[in-house]
Amino acid sequence: MQPRTFKLIALVEAISYLALLVAVVFKHVYDQPGGVTVIGPFHGLVFFAYFMGVLFVREDQGWGLLKVVAVLGAALIPFGAFWAERQVVTPETTAAPDGR
Repeated sequence: MQPRTFKLIALVEAISYLALLVAVVFKHVYDQPGGVTVIGPFHGLVFFAYFMGVLFVREDQGWGLLKVVAVLGAALIPFGAFWAERQVVTPETTAAPDGR
């Protein structure tokens, strides 16, 4: 898995988690369960993709067990996946000055 792909998955995971939290508030405060019904399964799929992405990208990034556990744990905390996304190093793709 490319680092950029994981970064995208991490961002989508973080946003879907925040949307799910808002939907849970609407469910319990305003008795509107529709949001959880729609966003819940979507977030579950994205969370699974995030989990698998960590397992695929860890070797490329040179992460040890502690870093893997921290990045996986970050998905359990609101805004945590935003931090995890920043932990991934993407190689710079710059062309040589002569255009090659």
